[in-house]
Amino acid sequence: MVKKFSAYKIYLLFSAITAMCFSLAATVMIVYHIEKVHLNPLQLILVGTTLEAACFLFEIPTGIVADVYSRKLSIIIGAVLIGLGFILEGSFASFIFILAAQVIWGLGSTFVSGSVEAWIAEEEKTKYLDQIYIKGAQAGQIGTVIGIILSTIIGNLSVRLPIIVSGCLFIVFALFLGLYMPENNFKPSAPKDLNTFKKMGYTFKTGFKFVKSKAILMILLSITLFHGLSSEGYDRLSNAHFLQDTTLPQLGNLQPVTWFGIFGITGMILSAIVMQFISNKLEKEDENHSGKILLAINIFYVLCMLVFALTKNFSLMLIAYLSTNMFRTINEPIFSAWLNNHIDDNARATILSMNGQINALGQILGGPIIGVIATKISISIGIACTSLLVTPVLVLYIISLMMDKSGVNKVRG
Repeated sequence: MVKKFSAYKIYLLFSAITAMCFSLAATVMIVYHIEKVHLNPLQLILVGTTLEAACFLFEIPTGIVADVYSRKLSIIIGAVLIGLGFILEGSFASFIFILAAQVIWGLGSTFVSGSVEAWIAEEEKTKYLDQIYIKGAQAGQIGTVIGIILSTIIGNLSVRLPIIVSGCLFIVFALFLGLYMPENNFKPSAPKDLNTFKKMGYTFKTGFKFVKSKAILMILLSITLFHGLSSEGYDRLSNAHFLQDTTLPQLGNLQPVTWFGIFGITGMILSAIVMQFISNKLEKEDENHSGKILLAINIFYVLCMLVFALTKNFSLMLIAYLSTNMFRTINEPIFSAWLNNHIDDNARATILSMNGQINALGQILGGPIIGVIATKISISIGIACTSLLVTPVLVLYIISLMMDKSGVNKVRG
């Protein structure tokens, strides 16, 4: 009999390996799309839109699968599909195949989304969720840096090769999870006597009813929507802002793209240091302190993005850019833990999938709007408007803190 690893160790390994694989592919993907597939700007946008549309459409059904059958099974299926999508994307330099690949690995990511968080929350009930998610994020940062380095090395042989290697690693890792990933505390959310579709319907209704019964969950999901509205515009325009609105210092004979690799690694190291500090802080404070930290993080996140948008000085732009990415990175695991603390076990993956679907919806709606503003006026104004789209979350955090303080609608994950 194969001996299983502890859930905590598998979670850290999962965070590191998947981050490394995504970084391995993402570092060269845009270059591959432009240089090898010869996509024009509209096609590049359609690739991103197709991915987000796939995530939006499949989030709820795949979350229900995780709640009805198995978190572990859902995660393994997702890892295999992501791997197949990357292999397809790197193997055929065709716009149609690229779009098909987005649908496949977008579907795969929805099997993983929510399932991992729900699985570790159930398997490690004796540990503090904030600490688990932060340690996972730190492991992911290490994996991301390794992925960037490997992608740069392998990409010198062939720009499509890192994408294919990433896909193969995802499939191998899925096999590893099948052998060594434990799942001891999972309980199906639907009665056993229902058939498959009735089970899915029962679980979705249970999750939706749970969200409607808890006002704070509605607020937290609204926060996700506003972050989704802003994220796509920032992701699409930040590199262009550096290239068009300031002058990048020369690095010998290296191409400007080298700077973005340096930015990525520097940002990961900075985020890891700050996240360790916050992790130690959370150990000494009460649960409600997470909400206060999230409010502070988002205030600085908005301000740094606004400074980044409006400046054309390289040094100030770089500081604001790294700070924006840092606050964005450390926000995610703390928010995930706080959201989980308000969710019942029976519909955890379904509600987390709703959260992912809302984020995808925000990106689908927000990206084109910011894109039009950036095209008609300027990239700088486009990013500034993106920062304004985040500002409503500050009010929502204050409201949620008031509700938590009164003990309204709170469960322990």
